[in-house]
Amino acid sequence: MKPLDAAKVIDTLVRIMEFELAGVVRYTHYALMVSGPNRIPIVQFFKAQATESLLHAQQAGEILTGLGGHPALGVAKLEESFQHSVEDVLRESIRHEKEALGLYGRLLDQVKDRSVYLEEFARTQIGQEELHGLELRKMLRDIGVVAPVPGAGSRKGKKKAK
Repeated sequence: MKPLDAAKVIDTLVRIMEFELAGVVRYTHYALMVSGPNRIPIVQFFKAQATESLLHAQQAGEILTGLGGHPALGVAKLEESFQHSVEDVLRESIRHEKEALGLYGRLLDQVKDRSVYLEEFARTQIGQEELHGLELRKMLRDIGVVAPVPGAGSRKGKKKAK
């Protein structure tokens, strides 16, 4: 195995922790602000996302303190759009999940072939963030406002090869 650059990994884990804590605030805010006939299941979805973001922050914090780091007391920057339609909060959530993917991807690059545990942690988080992105896209598609993931083929109208 290659040597682990603990300082870089700690820095990334601090950023992940701050970002996940911002997710707790973001998703709690969305749960409070969403309205309309589908409010109840969407509120439940956002509350679950907030709870999961807290768990992810705690996991990142445990790892970074295990490596000798010190977690920050802040959260990543949050911007308020003041747009709270279901479409708006779902689109903002997709952007948030893409940013999380970037952070976990950076972590994976830093730990690949250096730590089996940290590599598996990063891969698991990436998988969860990808799943969230798919769920959010499906929710948007249900209300007719988003196309499928770019590059994803459609079988609609295609004939089977003989």
